[in-house]
Amino acid sequence: MSNVTYLNPKTFENMEAERKHRKERLAGAFRLFSNFGFSEGVAGHITVRDPEYTDHFWVNPYGKHFSEITVSNLILVNENGDIVEGEESLNGAAFAIHSEIHKARPDVIAAAHAHSLYGKTWASFGRLLDPISQDACQFYNDHALFDDYTGLVYETEEGKRIAETLGKYKALILRSHGLLTVGHSVDSAAWWFITMERLCQSQILAESVQKPILIDEKSALIAAEQTGTEYEGWLNFQPLWNKIVKEEPDLLL
Repeated sequence: MSNVTYLNPKTFENMEAERKHRKERLAGAFRLFSNFGFSEGVAGHITVRDPEYTDHFWVNPYGKHFSEITVSNLILVNENGDIVEGEESLNGAAFAIHSEIHKARPDVIAAAHAHSLYGKTWASFGRLLDPISQDACQFYNDHALFDDYTGLVYETEEGKRIAETLGKYKALILRSHGLLTVGHSVDSAAWWFITMERLCQSQILAESVQKPILIDEKSALIAAEQTGTEYEGWLNFQPLWNKIVKEEPDLLL
């Protein structure tokens, strides 16, 4: 008999409870991004769709360090880029990119982007990640390359192009820019970013020694089905959530 106890996402009695949950996870994701060293000045943003006003999303205020994000200083933005809740300012690039992703992908609850060290280094190659490890298979046939760079993304037309390239996938490599991940929860979107960053590091390290051996297509597809599902993304975030909320409970304020 198996001793495995399965964890499952929470269900909610009302919109307010679900909103509170999403905002808490969003604040926690920012704290984790800070701890992982993903902060880079004012760059980087994670958004979560509001459960009631589904064309609105919550996002970090412009210019506030990831380590300082709390539930109470998140801002709510509508489809026009207006701040409808919160007193801070909005990162224009966050709106240009995330508004179009949320518009194009109704299934996407959260999206994450940051200028992490290994992600932006790998992005300079203009290549997809290869299936060099079991973990890398999380993204096998499930990420795309935005093979263009024209400067900072401040226009929604550029955001549309990014959303179109993302398509049905859960991750995007933005050439000369960095990584972007999406999920059906903050948990999965944040986990995909965290693990994708480490996979970029892993492949850079491997290729610095010699050409790594690729997992064959059949095995990579099997591993992708086992490790790359939405549930697995959510599940892998749970230990990180438990750790960060224990160590930095002020994020819930």
